[in-house]
Amino acid sequence: MIAIPTNPLTNGAGAVVRRLTEKGFRALWAGGCVRDLLMQRAPKDFDVATSAAPEEVERLFPGAVTVGKSFGVVRVKVQGCEYEVATFRQDQAYRDGRHPEGVIFSDERTDALRRDFTVNALFFDPLRGQVLDYVGGQADLAARLIRAVGRAEDRFAEDHLRMIRAARFASTLNFELEAATAEAIRRQAPKIATVSAERIQQELTHILLEAARPGTALELLRDLGLLPIILPEVAALKGQEQPPEFHPEGDVWTHTIMMLNAMRNQDLRLAYAVLLHDVGKPGTATFASERIRFNCHAGVGAALAETMLKRLRLPNDDIKAIAYCIGNHMRFMDVQRMRKATLHRLVGAATFATELELHRLDCEASHGDMANYRFLVEFQAAAQAAPILPKPWVTGHDVLSLGVSAGPEVGRWKKKVYDQQLEGAVPNREAALEWLRRELAAGSRPVIP
Repeated sequence: MIAIPTNPLTNGAGAVVRRLTEKGFRALWAGGCVRDLLMQRAPKDFDVATSAAPEEVERLFPGAVTVGKSFGVVRVKVQGCEYEVATFRQDQAYRDGRHPEGVIFSDERTDALRRDFTVNALFFDPLRGQVLDYVGGQADLAARLIRAVGRAEDRFAEDHLRMIRAARFASTLNFELEAATAEAIRRQAPKIATVSAERIQQELTHILLEAARPGTALELLRDLGLLPIILPEVAALKGQEQPPEFHPEGDVWTHTIMMLNAMRNQDLRLAYAVLLHDVGKPGTATFASERIRFNCHAGVGAALAETMLKRLRLPNDDIKAIAYCIGNHMRFMDVQRMRKATLHRLVGAATFATELELHRLDCEASHGDMANYRFLVEFQAAAQAAPILPKPWVTGHDVLSLGVSAGPEVGRWKKKVYDQQLEGAVPNREAALEWLRRELAAGSRPVIP
């Protein structure tokens, strides 16, 4: 017996089925929502499969929007929630590794047989409380297996993205890949290169944010032969040695996997920063002074990460923030020697929370020295009584009024006097202005560190 949660989303999904049924059509909840209910997980959305044709669904639900009429898909809104209602169908031949050339409206059993994995091909009749299983999905749920419906080669030939989706479901549900399904992926892995970067990124992001152990998921992608095609720069981390005195855990790949698996609260920027933080190491590895060195790998990695993330079509703001975190991550080894003003700017950066967590993970997955992490946490806590980056006491107008000509010199003097404020060398605005007058009178020029 499935326990049906009571909430607006579930209630609306039930109302969709009820309205279609009352008009004489067959209507069932379909796919992932049924899987989640059987696993006692709250579904994030509900899809409905029905014998009603698209035009009949449109007639029954005023305001419905057809999102794929040739495929029988209509989006309806009930009780403030949206649902996709799709007509039972059989797909015709696939020619492009993504779309069928057409569909034939059919019955529920035929519809189940066209779906990707058995655990996603279940139906549920909420009015009768009945699960309908035409593909052995319940047995695979009990065995915690991801198995392709029917012949695995056919399912992956129809839509090549399903190969990554198989890894995604195995990783996010903590299931195993059924052996024949995994072997079919290994044989067809090169075809993933024909899938758009945006679709690949969406699946990869799901893995990084939803898998309990994203690093283990990455190892699965590598084992299946998918990673060298979708992220060759990350696959290149395997076998890249590191100096054991700093990285007793092993090569860059092992280090990255450990960090991914140790993430506490995944978010997009942190996950991609962890994944790519050392991507510059293989290209900068040299042997000098009796050990391996990676000179400027943070900057090289930041540039490489930016190129990769643009290729994956991430939003520009996220790309900029992730690349900044990667390019900045080696600065944390110097924090205890930084000037107070520099520390304030580091801690006051919009990306600091992500940078700090990246640093924690980096240390814990390598040498284990957390001194710099603790120093920054304590510095941040001590500064909580006041803004990390307080409003400057001296403005550009003040600098101009003291005789500095308009131009770059104004900004340089503003920074220099603001550094004095952050360092605590001047106690208030009046003292800051007096300091500036003395410096200007002495004819000195600001030195920007």
